[in-house]
Formats: sequence, C-alpha cells, structure tokens
Amino acid sequence: MQELIKKIINFVLDQSSRPGAIYLLFTWSFVEAWFIIPIPPDALLIPMSIANRSRAYFYAYMTTISSVIGGLVGYLIGFYAIDFAMTYIESIGLMDAYVLATDWFTVWGSAVILIAGFTVIPFKIFTIMAGSMKMNIIIFLLASIVSRGLRFFIVAYASKKGGQVAVDKIMNHADKLGYLFMALLLIGLIWSVF
Repeated sequence: MQELIKKIINFVLDQSSRPGAIYLLFTWSFVEAWFIIPIPPDALLIPMSIANRSRAYFYAYMTTISSVIGGLVGYLIGFYAIDFAMTYIESIGLMDAYVLATDWFTVWGSAVILIAGFTVIPFKIFTIMAGSMKMNIIIFLLASIVSRGLRFFIVAYASKKGGQVAVDKIMNHADKLGYLFMALLLIGLIWSVF
C-alpha cells in the first residue's frame, strides 16, 4: 500500500507541471470529496500554485468549486445509499472516522461542515454523513463552500507567498485553524444575537 501511495504522489507531482494540470486538479478535487483517494487535492494545488503563482487563486477557486460539487455527490450517496456507503466506509477502515464525524455532528449540528475542511478526517466522511443525517442541503452547500474555500485559498496564498515551507507550517496546524474559525463564527453569532 505504501508503494502505491508513493507512486500516486509521484504521478500527481509530475502532472502538476503539465499544461492540462488544471483538468486533473478539477477531477481530483471532485472525486476526492466522495471517493477514497489517499491524497487530498492540496498535493496538486500546492505545486501548481508554486509553479505559477499568478494563477494560485484561480487554482484555489477551481479546487473549491469541484470539491463542493463532489461533496454534493457524497451527500447524495449518504442520503440515498447509506447502507452501501457504510459497507464501503467500513471496508476501507474509516469507520472510526465516520463515528467521530457523527459525534461531532451531534454536538455541533450543521456547523460541523464549516470545520470539516480543516480536520484530519477525510472530507468525504463528512459529506456522506451529512446526507445520511438529512442535513439541509442549502446549508450543507454553503458550509462546504466556506470550509473548502478557506482551506484551498489559504493553501494557495501560502504557496504563492512562502512556497512549500509556508504550506507545511499551515498543514501542520490545519485542524487548529478549523477550530479557530469555528470559535470566531460562534462569537460572531453570539454578538449578533445580543
């Protein structure tokens, strides 16, 4: 398995410098949001943004849009085919991640999708879980846009400004960024009520 992942990483890095890389980025981001791919779209977004810094935000935009569309597929799988999805999730060893995501959903409600883009739990788990729990689809889509958009634009910004070193620092603290964003959101909601 380790050897397969290394081959996939090398393939992705090789493709990132090719003219048609944007199509691979779009497809990769779409599929990764609902199907198990061991490498997140960041692995393609980062080298593309470093290599062509003037297009970094365009790449982030394309990654966000395709990831949200893919997330919608995951939502529909959870909504209409949860039994199949659970068998699949269990067969690839992500049942613990699914249970944890469900627990978070119970505590945070729909807002969990806002931090989903920053956690170590694969986004696809949250998309399938949101569908299975019949989350409001409009809220799901808006939260996915914010969550994924923030993540990919932060990665593009770091790639553009600081290169791989900056990206590594951000990715090492991605979960903390998600929690910070959630705390700021809650403070804003409380502030608007009072």
